[in-house]
Amino acid sequence: MGLMKHLKCRECGKEYPPTLVYACEECFGPLDVVYDYDSVALNKNSFIHRQKSLWRYFELLPVNDKSKIIDLGAGYTPLHKSRRLGEILGLKNLYIKDDTGNPTNSFKDRPATVAVSKALEFNAKAVGCASTGNLAAATAAHAAKAGLPCYIFAPADIEPNKIVQTSAYGARIIAVRGTYDDANRLAAQAAEAYNWAFLNINVRPYYVEGSKTLALETCEQLDWQPPDHVIIPVASGALLCAISRGFKQLEQLGLIDHANVKITGAQPLGCAPIVEAFKENADEVKPVEYPDTIAKSLAIGDPGDGIYAIEKIRESRGFAESASDAETVDAIQLLAKTEGIFTEPAGGVPIAVLKKLAEFGEISPDEKVVCYITGNGLKTPETILNSLPKPIEIEPKLESIATIAR
Repeated sequence: MGLMKHLKCRECGKEYPPTLVYACEECFGPLDVVYDYDSVALNKNSFIHRQKSLWRYFELLPVNDKSKIIDLGAGYTPLHKSRRLGEILGLKNLYIKDDTGNPTNSFKDRPATVAVSKALEFNAKAVGCASTGNLAAATAAHAAKAGLPCYIFAPADIEPNKIVQTSAYGARIIAVRGTYDDANRLAAQAAEAYNWAFLNINVRPYYVEGSKTLALETCEQLDWQPPDHVIIPVASGALLCAISRGFKQLEQLGLIDHANVKITGAQPLGCAPIVEAFKENADEVKPVEYPDTIAKSLAIGDPGDGIYAIEKIRESRGFAESASDAETVDAIQLLAKTEGIFTEPAGGVPIAVLKKLAEFGEISPDEKVVCYITGNGLKTPETILNSLPKPIEIEPKLESIATIAR
């Protein structure tokens, strides 16, 4: 059995049983999973012989029945010591947490495996989500494994490769003529009307718990030492909040000495409502009505967890910074050429922000910094196609190579 006790409103503190409920009936605040940390003893040796997926942290995930788990192998992705990129940026202890190798090639497999498993516990007859692309593929793949019908609501202009991948898993894709926020509103209405389990809507309290495993893995892979600073791509703000929560839970369990981790949020310049609110020291996040960015995975103009993400950044004494499309493309190529990791724009944004902070002197050379790369570049190859050199064409003769050898 897991350690889950109940759900608790983030705003007013009202508690609820762990059912298919996602908003407080009193104040409409979001609900978080609360765990009973005293009921199961975990220590650093508990994980030595466990499976190398995020389900190694079963006690800290909101699924009670192991027979309901739908596991495609998400999680336990590499944490690379990035020496070449670090040398260029003047950072001695830079790490890249590379989630591009997850089953559907993005970090969204983490919340999807948890949420689809939880949907089975609730005896859901169908699952789905609103998505800018990556969650669509992750939901569809796990739904296929579970044998559940799957409905995806997405903006009509998402990248073609992501549509192909999602369709291959058998999902029904509803392309909404509008922004992600339009697709999300329609999906919420459909979930209520048809009683579907939508991962990032009515299953959201459980869904977001999968993302915090990025923090759990990071600390375990650093020999249970928390990093000094993490840089996280931000869309709705849920990932940033989940990673912050993961560090704090490890501290509460005594698995790390402290959770004093500086947290920085990275957004694309064409859709950076959280960055703008942070820099203006505002208490509210002003929505971006028409996002304009190549980082479509981050193009959420009205971020549901925006104000909470800002609170986490401020509490940690971190930063919020944006990157232009040009800076993002440069960062994608910089990461690929130095560390051999090819990321989509959502991963290029935090690398671009990392570069900015290093150049501004906001990161000291000795800080232990972890940058989260959340999606594979093969999902969006068209993003950098025009900025790459064309192949060198030669005759099939050895002497032809002399003109290009160096």
